[in-house]
Amino acid sequence: MNIIVPIKQVPDLVEELEIDSSGTGLDREWLKFKVNEFDDHALEEALLLKEEHGGTVTAIALDGGDIDKALFAAAAKGADRVVKVTGGGDTPSNHEAARMFANAIGGMDYDIVCTGVQSVEDRDGQLGVILARYLNVPQISVVTGVTVAGDKLTVIKEYGGGTVAEFETSMPVVLGIQAAREAPRYVPVAKVRRAMKSTELEEVSGGSADVNTGSHVNKMFKPEVAGGAEMISGSDDDMAARLAEIIKG
Repeated sequence: MNIIVPIKQVPDLVEELEIDSSGTGLDREWLKFKVNEFDDHALEEALLLKEEHGGTVTAIALDGGDIDKALFAAAAKGADRVVKVTGGGDTPSNHEAARMFANAIGGMDYDIVCTGVQSVEDRDGQLGVILARYLNVPQISVVTGVTVAGDKLTVIKEYGGGTVAEFETSMPVVLGIQAAREAPRYVPVAKVRRAMKSTELEEVSGGSADVNTGSHVNKMFKPEVAGGAEMISGSDDDMAARLAEIIKG
């Protein structure tokens, strides 16, 4: 079983976020980045499936920033191959990223593509859906469980309100992973450094990513500061009366 896991780096939300001079994006010059949380879960699920059923795991990412380190970290965790897709811009949309990933993945042997279900900077959370369309394979998103039976997968999909559904799908397939069965494994820096010395970082062209669809940011701004919190005290009747007054406006 061969599994491919697209990963990306996203701004670390513990950092102070500033808007760039265009007013349509983040100032990324001094931002700290980390691997998208859901991509980390996708990689963990892929590694668990490999450990149970054999095969290979390939971590793939669009070129940019410090993505080499993220790919070597994936290798340190157990990925067999790491591939950097070249030719994209600094901040491609999901539509552009999906096109480039599809161009690269189309030349690879795979059974499953595990994407993260979304990222903190997504506007639509549709990377896996669009990628499956370009690859012309089935897709299931918000996945919280995967089991293998022969050439079929049984997939647990989560809906709102705690409802879950069980699907059976053939392979190849794209799965949008919400949560792996186990917490993503930790990898020490020393192991990442060893991976940098022993792992070949392959490069594949992403080809044309000329897409004419998707959303565009017209303006970004910080919320206006409103009044502070009001602490309500007193008797039950007094607090209830004050709450009613606030709700009525």
